[in-house]
Amino acid sequence: MKMPPHVLSYVRRLGRLPAYVYDLPGLRAHAEAIRNALRAPSAAGGPELYYAAKANADAPILRVLDPFVDGIEISSGGELVHVRRTLPHARLAFGGPGKTDQELRLALDLNIDRIHVESPHELHRIAALERPAGILLRANLPFATSGAALSMSGPFGMDEDALETCAKLVSERPWLRLHGIHAHLASGLHAPAMLDLASRILDWALPWLRDRCGITEPEVNVGGGMAVDYTAPDTLFDWRSYAEGLASLTPPGVRLRIEPGRAVTAYHGWYVTDVLDVKNTRGDTYVVLRGGTHHLRTPVTKGH
Repeated sequence: MKMPPHVLSYVRRLGRLPAYVYDLPGLRAHAEAIRNALRAPSAAGGPELYYAAKANADAPILRVLDPFVDGIEISSGGELVHVRRTLPHARLAFGGPGKTDQELRLALDLNIDRIHVESPHELHRIAALERPAGILLRANLPFATSGAALSMSGPFGMDEDALETCAKLVSERPWLRLHGIHAHLASGLHAPAMLDLASRILDWALPWLRDRCGITEPEVNVGGGMAVDYTAPDTLFDWRSYAEGLASLTPPGVRLRIEPGRAVTAYHGWYVTDVLDVKNTRGDTYVVLRGGTHHLRTPVTKGH
């Protein structure tokens, strides 16, 4: 996406590089457009919108997004403390594998809204705290999705046997309240593929929650993963058709939730640095920048 003139003017006045530069008014307009698309009359209210803070948790960005989201998804104790300090009244969901006992206790101390449980062992550790906890079980379902930039397998979520183990444990621990299923299975998908995946998740999750767990008004979080096309950054995810499709898939009484990250914030931030040298070696041109490898590791390795 072309840098707006007001951002370019600001960059030219910067006295120190490298820098990350954000267009907060542009981000505000983009977030409002997403919110309006999800709430369009044809989308029948739309899904709940949580922002995945791992995409960018800088405090000014969180404050800009706050009016347009229903909550924030965090994935570490550090993110939890930072987001709670920045947005004291935000609804929070704690996701991701590898939560420590200290982080789980902290989550309950800070009145987190939902914990996304990644394994039976993690659920046993939550249960051992003997404190009220609202949970979603993260399902790793065997749904192949063509065209995904990243498939969430391995350590992310649980197969059907592990989910059964968790359902039994919840039934024996009255302080644990199971609200539903979390199933973020793939990233880098456009709206039609996202809708197909959401349909398959709902077709599996709703009968399982009803018949196995007795939940008649479930929550289903279908995650994020909306495509960001780095080769054509003016091409945005089709939020309106996605919301309309989700509305047609969601039965009455089901609370559907999504967790986009980069698709919300990527279009209004830039990494700005100096070109120190341009050189040709054996027919290839290399541009040498000021700044460490850690500044650009993900864009380079992902081919962005």
